[in-house]
Amino acid sequence: MNILVFAEVRDGKLKKSSLETLSEAVRLSKKLGSKVGVALVGEGVGAHAETLGKHGAAQIFAVDNARLKYYASEAYAKAVVEAHKKLGSGAILMAATSMGRDLAGAVGALLGTGAATDCTGLTIEGGKVLARRPVYSGKAYATIAFKKAPAVVSLRPNVFAAQEVGGTAAVEALAVAFDEADFRSAVKEVAAAAQGKVELTEAAVIVSGGRGLQAPENFKLRDELAAVLGAAVGASRAVVDNGWRPHSEQVGQTGKTVSPNLYFALGVSGAIQHLAGMRTSKVIVAINKDPDAPIFKAATYGIVGDVLEIAPALTQQLKKALAQ
Repeated sequence: MNILVFAEVRDGKLKKSSLETLSEAVRLSKKLGSKVGVALVGEGVGAHAETLGKHGAAQIFAVDNARLKYYASEAYAKAVVEAHKKLGSGAILMAATSMGRDLAGAVGALLGTGAATDCTGLTIEGGKVLARRPVYSGKAYATIAFKKAPAVVSLRPNVFAAQEVGGTAAVEALAVAFDEADFRSAVKEVAAAAQGKVELTEAAVIVSGGRGLQAPENFKLRDELAAVLGAAVGASRAVVDNGWRPHSEQVGQTGKTVSPNLYFALGVSGAIQHLAGMRTSKVIVAINKDPDAPIFKAATYGIVGDVLEIAPALTQQLKKALAQ
């Protein structure tokens, strides 16, 4: 079974989560003795072929078109389907980013097959793909089987490790006949707000703040700790609803789903919608003055106390430790 991976390029940069997805495809292909191909879609995307080859891609199908500079669901889906036909893939994988979630459904619709999104595990048994994904706000896991090939699957960022394996990929320029129906909506310009150095969904370390920080100005304590750790910053829904922090920082069921190696929850109570967005973090450190806060049930380490006193002390101790 050949496997096709969609490699997402955003602002001219290849997403780390796409390399994670590619590495997982390579791992699976070794067991199957199959080939891994990559659909590279956008404008000026050929420059990423070398990196993809180093991460195990055997074949790259490059769809390079000026009209693909910005994501267009129908056009991108058509390009991926054409790459799938060329490769003869039994599975199509992509990262579960905002683009990947939308694209998975569009590709599945074009092929008349199912799409499993935000998956945290993938196996192939008896020539069939089985995808594992969290359900019920992360309280349980479901194993998804597909009645029809190819299986379309998006994988949660930061769950799978990106790994260079060496090698080069053969690059084929793929001509796709687009029509106006493929560009029914067109992005003319993207006005992006300034963000931190680390993308929240791909960050290895995240420091989030909740209502326990008591006031908008106290989020500087979160930011100071994040700066020491080189971490991304997040927030709970409650503080976003209160207007203390922008929605782009919200972690949870109605915000962003994250899976960092280390997650700090500063004054976050741990409502179910927040837990749904960060429960798969590898290590969770919670600071809350309420010993019965739900966050402690999910935490690896917990500190009961006033976050306004503990966070600054923790930041200072980490500064000293990292300076040695």
